[in-house]
Amino acid sequence: METQKMKLTVANPTGLGLFGLAMVTFVAASQKLGITTGLSYVIVYAIFLGATAQLVASILDFIHENVWGGTVFGAYAFFWYAIAVCWLMKMGVFGPELAAAADTRQLGFAFLGYLIFSVFMTIGAMEVSKMIFIIMVMIDILLAGLALNALNIAPHASHAVAAWAELITALLSFYACSAAVLNTFFGKPFLPMGKPFGIFK
Repeated sequence: METQKMKLTVANPTGLGLFGLAMVTFVAASQKLGITTGLSYVIVYAIFLGATAQLVASILDFIHENVWGGTVFGAYAFFWYAIAVCWLMKMGVFGPELAAAADTRQLGFAFLGYLIFSVFMTIGAMEVSKMIFIIMVMIDILLAGLALNALNIAPHASHAVAAWAELITALLSFYACSAAVLNTFFGKPFLPMGKPFGIFK
């Protein structure tokens, strides 16, 4: 019996994933920098933009057979789901016992684990584009700052580093999102992203 393989064709989801990243880091950075207060509204953007938008982009990238994009967007999507739940836990939504038993050093190790992952993904980003590589470097700095802060190592300095790295990540991601969409839409490099370094490929 003859079988046929069908391939689902979908549009490039990079713009959606980058927009999700841009929005959540933009809102979260405003809180870290002291421009806004509280986490109530940050949680909303963490769940719907940081997590869900990047998860959709991840699934579509895997359909595109883009293992780097699918893995990165998927990993960061679940990062934001986890962070949102941690914030809810901290605010006592799941009860005072769970909030009281939370050890922020465990969060520090989670950030450290994501930093290890992100460093390897940054190497891969060198063969995507220079803009994506720079965004990944800023995410590395952000995660390092978050890890140090959660582990109570130079907490004031590490918090400031994380806050500014998150804001820069957001602004660069807005640009990269616009480039990903408009370059595809216009069928030409309307906004430059920088060619891959070409070191590994």
